[in-house]
Amino acid sequence: MCGIVAYVGPKKASEILLKGIKTLEYRGYDSVGIATLAGNIISVKKDIGKVDEANATLNFLALEGNIGIAHTRWSTHGGVTKENAHPHLDCSGKIAVVHNGIVDNHQQIRAGLGSHRFLSQTDTEVIPHLIEELMSKEGLDFVAAVRKAANTLNGRSAFVAISSETRQMAAARKGTPLIIGLHETSNEEFFIASDVTAFLDYTNKVMYLDDNEMAVVDVKIDGKIAFSSLTSGNELKKRVVDIHWHVGSTEKEGYDHFLIKEVMEQKHTIAAAINQDDTKILAVANDIKSAFGTFFVGCGTAGKTCMVAEYLFSKIARKHINSVVASEFSNYKHYLTPKTLMIAVSQSGETADVLEAIDVAKSKSVRVVSLLNVFGSTMMRASDDFFMVNAGAERAVVSTKATTAQIAVLTLLAYATAGKLQEGKLLLMNAASAVNDMLNPRYEEHISKLAFLLLNKKDIFIIGRGINYPIALEAAIKLQETCYTHAQGFAAGELKHGPLALIDEGTPCIAIVANDETKQDMINNATEVKARGGYIIGIAPENNEVFDYWLKVPDVGDASPIVNIIPVQILAYHIAVMRGYNPDYPRNLAKSVTVK
Repeated sequence: MCGIVAYVGPKKASEILLKGIKTLEYRGYDSVGIATLAGNIISVKKDIGKVDEANATLNFLALEGNIGIAHTRWSTHGGVTKENAHPHLDCSGKIAVVHNGIVDNHQQIRAGLGSHRFLSQTDTEVIPHLIEELMSKEGLDFVAAVRKAANTLNGRSAFVAISSETRQMAAARKGTPLIIGLHETSNEEFFIASDVTAFLDYTNKVMYLDDNEMAVVDVKIDGKIAFSSLTSGNELKKRVVDIHWHVGSTEKEGYDHFLIKEVMEQKHTIAAAINQDDTKILAVANDIKSAFGTFFVGCGTAGKTCMVAEYLFSKIARKHINSVVASEFSNYKHYLTPKTLMIAVSQSGETADVLEAIDVAKSKSVRVVSLLNVFGSTMMRASDDFFMVNAGAERAVVSTKATTAQIAVLTLLAYATAGKLQEGKLLLMNAASAVNDMLNPRYEEHISKLAFLLLNKKDIFIIGRGINYPIALEAAIKLQETCYTHAQGFAAGELKHGPLALIDEGTPCIAIVANDETKQDMINNATEVKARGGYIIGIAPENNEVFDYWLKVPDVGDASPIVNIIPVQILAYHIAVMRGYNPDYPRNLAKSVTVK
């Protein structure tokens, strides 16, 4: 969940590292740090806060040298303090490390390094000290010590280490991503990062570091890079891949925050999502029809899009598929066969629980198809096939445009499975056009007025039925993570089985009312809430007397989940801003959850 950037080359490292780590800030923003190697001295600057905040105080660009590592942190072990920020050094100050992941056995390792002086409470700090110990006590060279240290660590992690004595950089991966970038023409310039977006401005040529592998850049021999197995030490040959992926603008482009910019980009991204290869869509649809059990697997927001798919396939394709939270998927392993199909859904393609679910599926020879927004991700490479949702980079931690893009592609798959691909395309193109009309300044202003009315409300409930029940759950997530409101989504038919007890005078309740077979039941459920004092906010194509506040959405048939989540995205944004929160970087959360 943290972000790593490293550089070796002829340019000033701190300039490239600062730009790269700013790009990766969505992966963590508790603290930030950069270490560079100039001559034989490693210099470190680090502090708590976001990249721009720390840079204003520390001036990262003052760091000299052509070799360096950088890190933006999402804390797991140890609080948010300057001491716990990365990079971390060994006792001598000759080895620096940045790390993403969790060292499960850090306590045991630390106990075995009793003579070493630790300055932080992090699990990461054991890594440079362990490398130092292996070099001094066992006589290993830097590369061999990094390899042995990496093999000593338990848990999903990746790290990059530099040595001032050998002027080498070593990267090791055991579960969390690291990607190597090479200069277009030079063999003396290398980039290493958690995400390819950190260096795409410099090169689109990459080599992927896979699990249980390491890479070493040695500036003493003309910047040679060598890959090897962590376990055997055997040399590995790597293919250079050209990344032809338009990540979209990573600037705010006049918006106050990335979140609202990305909400507004849904005018275009929904249409882009359905720009898929018909042949591939039909092939996967055929896989779904012939599979002995199909599982749609995701976490958080992606998990809610999987739930939407479960309803869509039932309604449109008359086909039962299973929607499973990725962290629970291993409980279904006894049911899996080589005839089973998994559709894995993730924005980043690096979600730890989804990757572990894929491992479970692969152990049973299950075919895996991934739905992704980041090209070249671990999930993409671990899958038998994949779809890109084409939403472009999401810089806000809260997912918006990737969510609706995922729903669009899953809707397309449902129609293709029903033998109605062109009908599905027409439906979604109409929905994209309707969203374009909906997202205008007057609409946003109307929602901002509602945000003001809800500003001091501690509880908000959301109800839905059918394909919009998962959207009620997703709406709750948006409110929870953006404006820290206690929000809960319910199946509207379950109100009388407990949730009605939570309704008090003035309690806000968002009712998602699609113009479908659930409409009248939804109106009845909203009336039940209002009769008990609830304040009803209707998200619907048509107004109704039960609504105290109406957020109009287009009538787009089975594409209603796409249009119905957008008003809540905007509402959550405006409540957050009015409360003085930064909607791009919610507390305690990170974009890419690469640890369990």
